[in-house]
Amino acid sequence: MKNYLRKNNFFEDAFDSLFAPAYTDNSAVMKTDIKENEKDFELIVDIPGFKKENVTLNFDNGYITVSAKKEHEEKEGKYIRRERNVSCSRSYYVGDVDKSLVKAKYDNGVLTITIPKEEEKKPASTLIEIE
Repeated sequence: MKNYLRKNNFFEDAFDSLFAPAYTDNSAVMKTDIKENEKDFELIVDIPGFKKENVTLNFDNGYITVSAKKEHEEKEGKYIRRERNVSCSRSYYVGDVDKSLVKAKYDNGVLTITIPKEEEKKPASTLIEIE
């Protein structure tokens, strides 16, 4: 399995940081650290201000999507600027993993997702008969 969580491409990193603010407004929510251990990967996602019951984790087609939503309360008065989020979502491509082995823990506004590494498959050699 290819290591989809590790970024090694200098040009990809350079363009991500150069253009990211222009096309995303995700700068204040869901800050994420991705850590590689010997047997697994850890995604550490900051979701401050949300309760555990308002956070969902979904796995579909190789993507893990973290979503958080809280009730939006209308307050009196006219807002000139509003920056508080009532919902947010972010997806991470992890490839083909056994979703039954993925673990998640939410504590004090931090979601930690543990994704086990797939064991490396050794290329199988096949003897080809020579005619």
